[in-house]
Amino acid sequence: MILGGATLVTGSAPDATFLAIALINTLVGVVQETRAKRALDALAVLSAPTARVLRDSKVVTVAPQEVVVDDLLELRPGDQLLADATVVAYGGEVDESLATGESEPVVKQPGDQLLSGSWLVSGTLRARVTRAGDDAYANRLAAEARRFSLARSELMRGINQVLRWLTWLMVVIAPILIVRELQSEPWRVAIRLAVAGLVGMIPEGLVLLTTLAFLAAALRLGRQNVLVQEMPAVETLARVDALCVDKTGTLTEGGISFARMEWDEETGSQWRPDIQAALASLSSSREANATMLAIRAAVTSEQEWVPIAQVPFSSARKWSGATFAGHGTWVIGAPEVIPAADPSQLLAKAVAIAERGARVLVLARGDAPLQGTELPRDLSIVALVELRERVRPEVAATLAYFAEHDVTVRVISGDSAATVRSVADRAGLPGADRAVDARGLPGDDELFGEAVEQNRAFGRVTPDQKRDMVLALQAHGHTVAMTGDGVNDVLALKEADLGVAMGSGSAITRGVAQLVILDDNFDVLPAVVGEGRRVLANIELVAALFLVKNVYSLVLSVAVSITGWPYPFLPRHLTLISAVGIGIPGFFLALAPNTRRFTEGFLRRVLAFALLAGSLTAVAVLLTYAGARAEGLPGDAARTSAIIVTVVVTLWILAIVARPWTLARVALVTGMAALFVGAYLTPGVNAFFSLDHRPGSEVTLQALAFGAAAALLIDLLSRTPQMRKLTRPEP
Repeated sequence: MILGGATLVTGSAPDATFLAIALINTLVGVVQETRAKRALDALAVLSAPTARVLRDSKVVTVAPQEVVVDDLLELRPGDQLLADATVVAYGGEVDESLATGESEPVVKQPGDQLLSGSWLVSGTLRARVTRAGDDAYANRLAAEARRFSLARSELMRGINQVLRWLTWLMVVIAPILIVRELQSEPWRVAIRLAVAGLVGMIPEGLVLLTTLAFLAAALRLGRQNVLVQEMPAVETLARVDALCVDKTGTLTEGGISFARMEWDEETGSQWRPDIQAALASLSSSREANATMLAIRAAVTSEQEWVPIAQVPFSSARKWSGATFAGHGTWVIGAPEVIPAADPSQLLAKAVAIAERGARVLVLARGDAPLQGTELPRDLSIVALVELRERVRPEVAATLAYFAEHDVTVRVISGDSAATVRSVADRAGLPGADRAVDARGLPGDDELFGEAVEQNRAFGRVTPDQKRDMVLALQAHGHTVAMTGDGVNDVLALKEADLGVAMGSGSAITRGVAQLVILDDNFDVLPAVVGEGRRVLANIELVAALFLVKNVYSLVLSVAVSITGWPYPFLPRHLTLISAVGIGIPGFFLALAPNTRRFTEGFLRRVLAFALLAGSLTAVAVLLTYAGARAEGLPGDAARTSAIIVTVVVTLWILAIVARPWTLARVALVTGMAALFVGAYLTPGVNAFFSLDHRPGSEVTLQALAFGAAAALLIDLLSRTPQMRKLTRPEP
């Protein structure tokens, strides 16, 4: 604003164009940020939890913070506990996996305790709140995670560092430059030339473009039901090379499915009709739980058996059964709870199936009828039913994507190592065949870290161990992303470089994560990582363009301060050069596809290239400008020759950073060249930008020659091993 005001005081409105562009950019940035905030706030509302409480004999819906001790909670299937409570009425099965890591539902009856973070799977519960707010189990576990911290951003840290350096340099150079220009030019011209030198040292669009790139990425992810809660998290996406995932709800869909059966005699590929009818009838009960529903979805029968006595499935009993008229008694349940004869030696097969990590039930038959909940003594096992957790359909492709893009995936779960191995193997995770029981991990930090580094699947992992695994991977130099949905994942999510929560997870889990996948779709993660890589890799390219201009403006300011020459540009010239060589192409480059993983060393890379390219550009400008002054050309003609050489070099630098070339990128560079030629030759436009479109044929050729030589030298030097080491990402 100060530089713009100083330019307007001189009476040259065209030279204050940079101020108008800055104001327009700011307005666009504010509008885009406001729109993004509204869109992201709308997404955040989708993940806000609520609770139903009984007050004044009416059931009302309240926010979590409004739940207090002694409130009566009304819980229905699918509801999540937002406070610790005691069951006072009814009964049901509760999934405590979010709190404990165990995926098996637990039966809850009056007098039983409920942990915050749990879900009601079946039945109906009325429970009295015993601990709420910070005293609740979930919040006590998450107390450490509540410390405030933002996702680390090397990109913003590097840009801010450059801005600090440039600010101090401007403070030093500005008075010297102004004094030297006043010594050689009228005050109005001197002020405009000094302003041009100072404006050139300000990367005025870089911060705005970076912010807009973050916002654009957040909005694009929002359209895929991914809520970005901290903008710098987009950068972390691009740096991730280690991903830790929970099993339940991430690799799996959170339910089980029928896998296969084995029975007591060979019947080829045909089902035994009696087994088929028994399973269909047992699973048709109105009180069927998730296990029986999975069987019902896979087994059909034309026979309709009528039960004359029935016992529904219970996690406490671990079996269900019925006596059917004319067909005897049939019971299905866990092998260890059904006392039955085993004439076909099926129990040995059941043990083998369980060791593979699958869930197995036995189907037994007898003639004696059911008497209450007592099992008949004449049961014989006739079949085994194998059930598996449902692996997400696209999870194999997702894991293959990560393997292709150098991201190692580790499954860490509270379930048994055998179950984790089975699920991870079916999902296609490399190294899943050697799942580790975390209870046997060494206590020594170094040995613990080596075990985490070398293995890919872990079972029986405690919340503290999940956090320690994240820290161990970070100690080995990894950038770690952690996905989870339960309270038991909170500590690990907070320590990870990037915490990713599932939308159906606990409220505290969503609260500490930088990203929330609202629809629980693990398969969206490749798009999430790809979005981060595109933004960060492209911002690095654009930052190089901006800093090249800052470097040559700095060198030119020092040079003219020493020589006493007029500065070779007016502010309007820099507006034109920046538009065709930086601003417009930078916008398109920031949105282009880019899959390169962002690595440490952003500031080193962009500064190394900017110092090389900016210095050589300044040398070419000074040589051309000196030649024009030696021939006695007037100010506009001499400055136009400097503009020509600058545009030539700038466009070639644009071509360098735009590699690998595609048809779109070649068209972009060509279009920017045509835009400058159009401004140079179009009457009125060239007058506005004070371009002398006939500066003299020799000087024009000289400018083109110096520009081409500088561009070629920059290209050649940037390919040397020394510069490649400085400017290329480390593997």
